[in-house]
Amino acid sequence: MPAPAEPGAPTPPAGPGAADGETLGGPEGGGVGSPVKDPDTWVTGDEPMTGPQRSYLDTLAREAGEELPASLTKAEASEQIDRLQNATGRGEAS
Repeated sequence: MPAPAEPGAPTPPAGPGAADGETLGGPEGGGVGSPVKDPDTWVTGDEPMTGPQRSYLDTLAREAGEELPASLTKAEASEQIDRLQNATGRGEAS
């Protein structure tokens, strides 16, 4: 039987994968082996942006009053999304 948690300690997740302590969506990112990587190192970063990237960039660019080329790569789109999230207030608070 596991020891009781310390007061104020986060509640461990339940369900599949919970036993290994791996979580997603926390404030620290995905941790070791996280799929969150620098776009400059992406193997597929030079491919055309994805449909979801294009749609979200369209929304962000409109909100920011900007126009962007529709020919961005996946990596370029990711960088623009980060920039525009900060410009529009949709990014994480620093």
